[in-house]
This record gives sequence, C-alpha cells and structure tokens, in this order.
Amino acid sequence: MLPCRRLVLSCRYGASQAATFLRRSGPSKRIQSFNYSKSTRQGHEMPDVNPLFPLGGGGGTQASSRSRARYAVPAILLGFAGFITFLHYNDERRAVPKGQSSTSSNSGCGCGSNTTVKGPIIGGPFTLMSTENKIVTEKDVCGKWILLYFGYSFSPDVGPEQLKMISKAVDKLESKHNQKILPVFVTLDPQRDSPSHLRAYLKEFDSRILGLTGAASAMRQMAQEYRVYFKKVQEDGDDYLVDTSHNMYLLNPKMEVIRCFGVEYNPDELSQEVLKEVTSVSQ
Repeated sequence: MLPCRRLVLSCRYGASQAATFLRRSGPSKRIQSFNYSKSTRQGHEMPDVNPLFPLGGGGGTQASSRSRARYAVPAILLGFAGFITFLHYNDERRAVPKGQSSTSSNSGCGCGSNTTVKGPIIGGPFTLMSTENKIVTEKDVCGKWILLYFGYSFSPDVGPEQLKMISKAVDKLESKHNQKILPVFVTLDPQRDSPSHLRAYLKEFDSRILGLTGAASAMRQMAQEYRVYFKKVQEDGDDYLVDTSHNMYLLNPKMEVIRCFGVEYNPDELSQEVLKEVTSVSQ
C-alpha cells in the first residue's frame, strides 16, 4: 500500500510535499537521498534524486564493507592460483622437451654431451655404497642398459614381487634375445638396509642385482633427482614401513631415462617393452 500512497501524494500535493513525506517515512527504509536545486518552472526547490546513496550515516559504509569482502575471497584465490602456476612453470623450465637437445650431459657421467632426450630430464649424479662396501657413482654403471628400481628390503609384498619380476625379465632378455640388462636396486631405507643386510636380501632373488645404499642424505638426494616419492610410516614400537611409489626406470647407456614402468607389468610384458626400447635405439 505504501507505493500507492506515495504515488497519490505526488499527484495531489506536488513533488515538494511528496519529498517531505518520504524523508519522514523512517530510517528503517532504504530511501533515496536528495540534493536540492532551484527549479525555474515552479520557483521552489525540487529534489534531484541520487540513487547511489541511501539515507542514514552507516548504511553506505556497511554496504561498502560488504562489497569489499565479496571481492576479497576471489582475489585471494586468484593470487594463490597464480603462485602455484609460477612454481609449476619454474620447475618445467628445468626440463628438456621431447626432441630438443641438451647443452650439457644428462647425468654428468661423461658418456657424451649435447645428447637428445625423449622427455624431461630425470636423474643425476650420485655417490652411493654397494653391497660389497665399495663406492659406486653414475660413472661406474655408465655404458650399460639399466633397470633401476627404488624400494627397500622390509617391504612386505610389492618389493619382493617387483624383484622377482625384474629377475625373470632379465633372464628372458639374456636367454632369448642375448640382451644384457643390469638390474640395480636402490634402497629408500638406508637406516636398516646396510650393505651386508642388503647383500643377503638381494641374493635370495638374483645375484646379478646391484644393490646400492648409503647415507640418508645421499639417498634422499637421489630420490629427488629421480622424482621418487617415499615417506616413513611409523608402526607399533620402533617398527615402520616406507610408503613409496615403487618407481622402476629403464636407462640407456648414456644414463638417460627412457621408460618408467609401474607395478602392473608381468615379466613377459616387461621384457618385451625393454626389448622394444633397446632395439629402437640401436636401429
């Protein structure tokens, strides 16, 4: 009913009386403010409606605060997304895209520089300890095709299955295709996998497997270079497991990562895929 009354008043009493009534209608209503100017038609003040500001001192400030709060959250989210994008871009700058040549050696092993890689550079130089208590670096295995596996001897299920698969695949490649592959096992648990313990463990699977351990800092650095995830998971008492991605890589004689294999392969599939990569490079 209020809008009808305002309309009638405007028609009967004129704009001036209607404006007076509107100003007296109470602070609870959001009413347009008025700026008065001289009217040349009727000779009295006429209200110029300013629809931007409601009457009442605090209303505009509260609306402005709500408006700023409404846009603050999207701005923070956009800023966070931009920061993540910057980190991703900065990391990708270190990768060599497929088909482009690197200006330096991939691993620093001296097998040759200006080589062409098939993907982002994974890997790098390392200095570890063999199961025979000898220092082993990337230069000692450079020049050989390598199946590189990251695990730990206390793995209850996945680790042993992977080692069995590697052993059978290497057997097939040597016996049927006369292709030698060096299996290398890098522990992610140097605290328990000492050289002597690792030697006894790997001997149960295949004596050809080269076991590598070392200081915790050296193992962590190599895991980072090969982008291997691992995390210590505490169990009851002092016992613990290692949560890991169980990465397995095929490296060419230049210590470049050619393929990454998951746990879904069986020995026949693994040997076939390895042979495919080896023959494609030699052709």
